[in-house]
Amino acid sequence: MEFYGDQPDVDLTYSDVFLVPRRSAVTSRLDVDLSPRDGTAASIPLVSANMNSVTGPRLAATLARRGGLGVLPQDMPLQELDAAIRWVKDQPVPWDTPVILPPEATVAEAARLLPASEGHGIVIADAGGGPLSIDDVQGIVPAARLGTALPDARLGDLARGRTASIDADDVESARHAFDLIVGADAETVCVLHHGFVVGTLSRRSALRTTLYRPAVDSSGRLIVAAAVGINGDVQAKARALAAAGVDVLVLDTAHGHQDGMLRALQAVSSLELGIPLVAGNIVTAEGVHDLVSAGADILKVGVGPGAMCTTRMMTAVGRPQFSAVLETAEAARIMGAHVWADGGVRYPRDVALALAAGAASIMIGSWFAGTIESPGELQVDDAGRLYKESWGMASTKAVHARFGRLDPYELARKELFAEGISSSKIYLDPLRPGLEDLIDMITSGVRSSFTYAGAATVAEFHDRARVGLQSAAGYEEGKALPVSW
Repeated sequence: MEFYGDQPDVDLTYSDVFLVPRRSAVTSRLDVDLSPRDGTAASIPLVSANMNSVTGPRLAATLARRGGLGVLPQDMPLQELDAAIRWVKDQPVPWDTPVILPPEATVAEAARLLPASEGHGIVIADAGGGPLSIDDVQGIVPAARLGTALPDARLGDLARGRTASIDADDVESARHAFDLIVGADAETVCVLHHGFVVGTLSRRSALRTTLYRPAVDSSGRLIVAAAVGINGDVQAKARALAAAGVDVLVLDTAHGHQDGMLRALQAVSSLELGIPLVAGNIVTAEGVHDLVSAGADILKVGVGPGAMCTTRMMTAVGRPQFSAVLETAEAARIMGAHVWADGGVRYPRDVALALAAGAASIMIGSWFAGTIESPGELQVDDAGRLYKESWGMASTKAVHARFGRLDPYELARKELFAEGISSSKIYLDPLRPGLEDLIDMITSGVRSSFTYAGAATVAEFHDRARVGLQSAAGYEEGKALPVSW
């Protein structure tokens, strides 16, 4: 990356800078390869934050299916983390994980899982916990139907007619799958193998499969990461997660440049688990040097830029995110390591700028919290808008979840010094309610950024990106007007 004009003498965040176009031989966004090449199997540079309100197994599987990486949070009990990792590994790669509800479930119950939107469907069947035969399926209810049916209507009464299906063995390619769905005159179909349902597929999902390369392990299963704290028996936790099949291990604490982190890194690194180790959070080249020397392969960069974080206002500690990524990425490159830019992205432009600064991937929290696939049920406010609840990982709510087993006195002491927002409504975008909708928007914008820079890969973008400084008015000028002037 190079600056267009003088080198700045102050730290910068994403809104302070912009990308300058330059001569390009890249003629199409589809010619761009977004693979981060950071030692993970990801094929797009998007990582979901290890926050309880952001990443659960459902979101992790969906993100990996489109090439990204989900990080399960450290607050989950080890047994639940083990089960979540194994669940992700069991999910289909070319097909969607079916949403299955019994015939007696109501529209109101279904609406807590899916909004009334196109591209999603509910399989109506008594699953029973075992393999689901197509003979047990009563039908597929399009999610859009939930918006026109009465809340107390039974889903079984809405599932009428033949259940559209395709056989997995008949699918020759993603494009062929799309054609089969069109030929079945359906929006969503069950995918069968030997008469059993192995997934679902919508027209939109089939189309996406032609555009994205799933992130899979050496056995062809979806990848997933998990976070652990730096206290307690970190080695035992790391061994257990590796045994469950985790592909990336994240050692996580708010202040990553501390002796406790270095000890934990050295302990886990000595196990030689054969998976990338991520550590953070840090914001300086000095932090990179110390953590990489202790065994980290990837550094998580960012203190205070997240939407749920109050660290900077409470402590004055942190650093504007663009400059933090720029400095740490250069230091990591020299040491053969990589950087994940954690927090502070509000638009696709910010993702592109983080990549320009040298990040291999961008970690996203609150933006992904307001999606169908994030943990928790959909809720409705007084105006009828759909939202999910989100909270910071140093907030009172998170502290209580993490240390709830402590005696009341010790728990009260920890809650006294909590930081961050304990409850916030993250509204679903009516036009992009699903995680994949956001992935489409983000990667489309970033791919275009690459073509403007004349870069076909992330490495080329690191080299060719030209960044200029702008005033606050310049930033506002770049926003579309919501109404006519």
